[in-house]
Amino acid sequence: MKRQAYSNFSIENLNIVITGAGGVLCGAMARELASLGARIAVIDIRGDKAQETVSQIAASGGDAYAITCDVTEPGSVKNALKFVRERWDRVDVLINGAGGNHPSATSNQDVSFFNLEYKAVQKVLDLNFLGTFLPCQVFGKLMADNGKGIIVNIASMNSVRPLTRIPAYSAGKAAVANFTKWLAVHMAQEYGPDIRVNAIAPGFFLTEQVRYLLIDPKTGGYTERGERIIVHTPMKRMGLPADLLGTLVWLISPASAFVTGIMVPVDGGFSAYAGV
Repeated sequence: MKRQAYSNFSIENLNIVITGAGGVLCGAMARELASLGARIAVIDIRGDKAQETVSQIAASGGDAYAITCDVTEPGSVKNALKFVRERWDRVDVLINGAGGNHPSATSNQDVSFFNLEYKAVQKVLDLNFLGTFLPCQVFGKLMADNGKGIIVNIASMNSVRPLTRIPAYSAGKAAVANFTKWLAVHMAQEYGPDIRVNAIAPGFFLTEQVRYLLIDPKTGGYTERGERIIVHTPMKRMGLPADLLGTLVWLISPASAFVTGIMVPVDGGFSAYAGV
């Protein structure tokens, strides 16, 4: 059953492409948007995970299909567009959620910054920045041709407040934040004011990519790092996938028709707290 929404926040019948939608956060986005009447192209490098999200949407009566795609490879992204065009004549919304960190690009007590693996750092940078840049090129061109569309990039609070141990991830997300503003201006000036580009900056969410940093596998409790995060988050908890959904619906609906080039923090007050 489709849930009713205020008309200004309606996303019914939108064609929405979501990268990384086989994961925890973007999978929740895909399910929520489908429940509100949107049609979803679920894109993930892990085809089985993409199909799992599609099956969950279908079980609730939603409309979705899965595409296996490596967002860091131009040919793979173009092939994804080909599949989308076989079903739809337009893409209304692109949500760039593919991203993440890697243990080999993370400094710790045993591996210093000076010994981080070049290939691991490059992989994290590629996944977070190029994995956003390339879909914006490929699917954004379709929006430019139509003179209409909405892009939402998933950045991070690391974009503006780099965290210890994860230099590549912080740098990659900072690039996403900067690129979001650049692309918002470029699309509006060159291809029309009906193309909007914004970003969401999640704070600390317990996803598989960061679990090893935040949860002690022996105790199941927070690590020292996880405890420090809670202390510096005024709302005293990690974010839940559902915490991102209201902001996302606002950004892709007519309710935000005059909003472009911004990054919205969803972080429980982390960015506002100075620690004293």
